[in-house]
Amino acid sequence: MTKVVERKPLSLLERTYLPSIVGGLQVTWKHFAKSVLKGKPLTMEYPEEKWVVPEGYRGAPYLVKDQEGDTKCVSCQLCEFICPPKAIRITPPGPDGAPADRANAEKMPKEFEINMLRCIFCGLCQEVCPEEAIFLQRDYSLTGTSREAMVYNKQRLLELGGIHGGIQKWKHKLEEAREQEAFPVREA
Repeated sequence: MTKVVERKPLSLLERTYLPSIVGGLQVTWKHFAKSVLKGKPLTMEYPEEKWVVPEGYRGAPYLVKDQEGDTKCVSCQLCEFICPPKAIRITPPGPDGAPADRANAEKMPKEFEINMLRCIFCGLCQEVCPEEAIFLQRDYSLTGTSREAMVYNKQRLLELGGIHGGIQKWKHKLEEAREQEAFPVREA
């Protein structure tokens, strides 16, 4: 069953498209008056002026260190498994068990890479990290001269991430263990 739509014929004025042209010029004049006559610039001079990112902005993910300068990542590989575009690649230590650079950590990543060209800045890696080793920074200008330059290795990620206090799980566990030794719980 088809429905026939009756269209009224265009008038002589409508066939010249003058109403549409005048309507377009009115919109153009409003934009012109708002931008030029009020003196408010619509563009910014990028290298000199920086964009102020809003609260909740998800930038690039970086690895962070704790206050002692130790790597927080323990190579659990949860961020690698949760990453939708598979931008994170972690190589755990081999069977020889490379020594960890902090106390009470079983293993540290041998290699840790994030391909910034593949990263979609979703923030899942930060949410899933049990050690709070990955944080999304507020930068938005990621540049590189080649594809290889946009694959950030562990060293570069740590340099860009910096030091982040946050929760120090291992330090709290050490303090609790020391308290247990100092004041052993005796059952009657």
